[in-house]
Formats: sequence, C-alpha cells, structure tokens
Amino acid sequence: MLKLFTDISVLTEQNRRLVFPLLFDLYYTNNTFLSNYYKIVTDVNDCDIAVIPLEYTYALKHYKSIVKNITGKSKQVNKSIWVYSGGDFGYTIQDENSYNFRLGGFNSKLNKRTIIMPSFIIDPYEGVIQKNNIPVAKKTYPEIGFVGHAKGGFSKFNKELLSFLKINLKRFFLREIKDYQAFYPSGVKRAKYLNMLNKEKRLTTNFILRSAYRAGVKTKEERDQTTAAFYQNIYDNAYTFCMRGAGNFSVRFYETLAVGRVPILIDTDCKLPLSHKIEWNKHCLIIKENNKEDIVEQILKFHEIFNEDAFLKLQESNRNIWKDYLRRDVFFKTIHDDFIAKLDVYE
Repeated sequence: MLKLFTDISVLTEQNRRLVFPLLFDLYYTNNTFLSNYYKIVTDVNDCDIAVIPLEYTYALKHYKSIVKNITGKSKQVNKSIWVYSGGDFGYTIQDENSYNFRLGGFNSKLNKRTIIMPSFIIDPYEGVIQKNNIPVAKKTYPEIGFVGHAKGGFSKFNKELLSFLKINLKRFFLREIKDYQAFYPSGVKRAKYLNMLNKEKRLTTNFILRSAYRAGVKTKEERDQTTAAFYQNIYDNAYTFCMRGAGNFSVRFYETLAVGRVPILIDTDCKLPLSHKIEWNKHCLIIKENNKEDIVEQILKFHEIFNEDAFLKLQESNRNIWKDYLRRDVFFKTIHDDFIAKLDVYE
C-alpha cells in the first residue's frame, strides 16, 4: 500500500473537477478497489508520496501557500511529489523530486518523470452503446470511421490562428500557466487527412464531419444524440481515425479502444501511457505525421497482416487493454505496482 500525504481541505465540491484524478476516487467516491492500494495520511512523516491535491497550475494561482507547504514538507523528509498538470497543453514541472501526471505533451521534450495518463472515460457499453461487444469481421477493404470536428479552408485556418495567438498572449502576460506549443491548426489538418482517405477507392470510409466541436450542440438532448452517433460510428467500423486536437493527444484514441476497435493514430510526437507494459504497435496503427510513405499504403499493409480470426482477436484484445489498464482505477493500480516495485522506467 502507498500512503499519500496531501491537503484534503481543498477537496471541496467547487474543486471537484480540478482534483488530482486518484484523489477523486479515494476522497469523493471512496473507491473500495483503490483503497486496497492507497491511503490518505495527515502526517508527511508517515507517507510514501506527497500529492498536490489540485491541478497544479490552478493550485499555483489560487492555493499557492498549500503548494509551497506540501512541497517544502516533502523535501524536508525526502519524499517524492505527485503533481497533476491538466488541460490541453499541460505544464512541465522542473522539480527533480516531482512526478508529473498529464494527458499529453511532446514525447521528444518530456522527461522520464512525466507520466502520461489516458483520458478517463465512462465505459461506452454502460449506457451509450445498446449492443453487445461483438468484433467487426474483416472485410477486403479496411472500414474506417470518424465523427467529429474537421473543417478546412482559409477562414477556418484564420480562426485557429487567432485562437493560438490569444492563448499565447495569456501565457506571455502570465494570466495562464501552460507549456508553449507551436501553431498547429488541428481542425484543418484533420480535414486534409480525411478528405484524402475519402477519395481512396481501396478504403471504405464512413465519415461524419462537423464544422464545430460536438456539432455545436446546446442542449442535453442534442448532446446525447451526437454522443450516440459518435459511438455508433466507432462500433460499426473496425478502424477509427484518431488525431490530436488543441492538445497533443487524442481522446478518441481511448474511446476507440474502449469500444473494442482499432485506432489509426497520426503520431504528432505523441507519448502513449504505460508504454513499458503495452506494445502499442500491436494494438493500433501508428503513423508518423512526417513519414514519407503514403498513409493509404500503411493502412493497407497493416490490414493485410491479420487473417480473419486474428482480426477479431485484435479487437477483443484492444477492449481488454482498455479494461485492464486504461480505466482510472486499474491505471492507478498499475502505477501503484510500479512504484512499489521501484521501476526505473519513471526515473
């Protein structure tokens, strides 16, 4: 068991969405599974790890004294610190004593003490998909699905550029604390890839392109309808096209695995979670963005590797990867085991 020292006074209803994800289960939901592996303690001398209780940049702005107190006490007794850096961009922690849990970032720039988390989602088979989990049979032509925001054109490019400039003005004047990212018009680039795939006769594409995020829905009913259409598309197609959004990670990647299908991920210098345990290239097609080999040829080569039985097993294994490693409780169980074993993968 790992004992965690933190400050529970800020774990309020108001801060619920900003809490370190593990503490959400330990404090708000009293997760009985994780309580077998973690315990919150009030004495830093009795802990194994100190935890900044809220998203790091938010805590720095609103609870700086608590961050300073936890950091100072942990260093006095030589304890490591766990930090959660949330949002699309995240923030690089320059403290050699800290482990930084975040959703994305650029693999070539991240240190070993950065721990990539999956996007924690609800099991789509518990409410959204009203069907059993049955793999899609292999077809002659790869069937690729996509539902989401993808729009090209000059006006869209300018809109994304304006958003980029606004974000960096806030960074420059320290109104927001986040890592810098070069301009990347993800909606435009996504549209370019999808249009190219849509023209290829050796692929079966089932794309529903939105001009705005979540089709610009405003009501719960509209949100439920678009969510159902989104997951139905993943369910109906063996492959789903996945690519980064504002941040350098794809939530759709994890949603595809949760359904038990195969992601086609455009690798924009991404880092995937638990890569020391999961051989990601065996579970999905990862295409380097700047790879000169034609993307269609890479998809066809990957598809040809599997016979009919192996293709069904691939989908089943992807669903199991999500259930066994990428849900929030089992992810932090794996982190627990790694730290108990003192694996040097995080050093």
